Amino acid sequence: MEKMIELKNIDISILLGAGDSHLKQLEKACSVTLFSRGNIVKINGKKKNVLLAKEALDEMHDAIKGQGSLTKSDVLNILALVIPKGFEATSSNKRTVIHHGQKGAIKPQTEGQEAYVNKVKKHDIVFSIGPAGTGKTFLAVAFAVAALESNKVDKIILCRPAVEAGESLGFLPGDLKEKIDPYLNPLYDALRVLMPERNLKKLVEKKYIEVAPLAYMRGRTLDNAYIILDEAQNATKMQMKMFLTRLGLGSKAIITGDVTQIDLKKQSDSGLVHVLKILKEVEGIGFAMLDEQDVVRHPLVMKVIQAYGNESRK
Repeated sequence: MEKMIELKNIDISILLGAGDSHLKQLEKACSVTLFSRGNIVKINGKKKNVLLAKEALDEMHDAIKGQGSLTKSDVLNILALVIPKGFEATSSNKRTVIHHGQKGAIKPQTEGQEAYVNKVKKHDIVFSIGPAGTGKTFLAVAFAVAALESNKVDKIILCRPAVEAGESLGFLPGDLKEKIDPYLNPLYDALRVLMPERNLKKLVEKKYIEVAPLAYMRGRTLDNAYIILDEAQNATKMQMKMFLTRLGLGSKAIITGDVTQIDLKKQSDSGLVHVLKILKEVEGIGFAMLDEQDVVRHPLVMKVIQAYGNESRK
């Protein structure tokens, strides 16, 4: 079960606690997964667990409105009141923690995402394919940041093809950087959720994190790096081959894309469609196939994807 709660008229940082400590207490006590963005908190888990967590959040919200603060002791008292005697945390919250970001623990939230995470743990090259909102890019970036922070790799390389909705760079206004930046913003958005802006800026300046168009990868060999190719359905066959052969010693790669959203003039030119045919059985390469059941954005996103899928099958 998933439930979204909007917490109005309070400072959300008080509710989260230092380092999201209050949220972690609640996750552990109720055996749920919590994710916050702005004043929205999303709860995932078994129905009874989610309802308990919601009740606790409501009490925490009321406590902040009443006293303007929330201590660890307050949270423990609320949990003691809300959680019935004999309640045992179930296994619904025992999914792999990929990274502890600014908004708490980053974990897979669906069975499809859990399978995706397991593929990444077992393979050096993983293709994650599915519709918008399934967490393909966000989880990939979380893996990369976790690897960099634990010194498993020396750098992160994030790239995208500069192809979108039929426009070419030559027709866009501005210099090269101004033309390219809009294509790369989704990658920066994911990074900003995972780390403070000041840390991100330092890592980009020192080139521990590089965000660049796919074309910039030509001629490089990338050792001890975490490499992510996003929107890979818009990479041509030759670009895909070029990207995959950049992988050096000690490196891992995640390639994400949606084969229903190809913006190339000919869909048959898509390198992502091509690898599904020629690399599916190659040992050491993993494929994670996500669908609308794995959408973790606004609940309406799943319905939109389903509606378009039904239309295409008519």
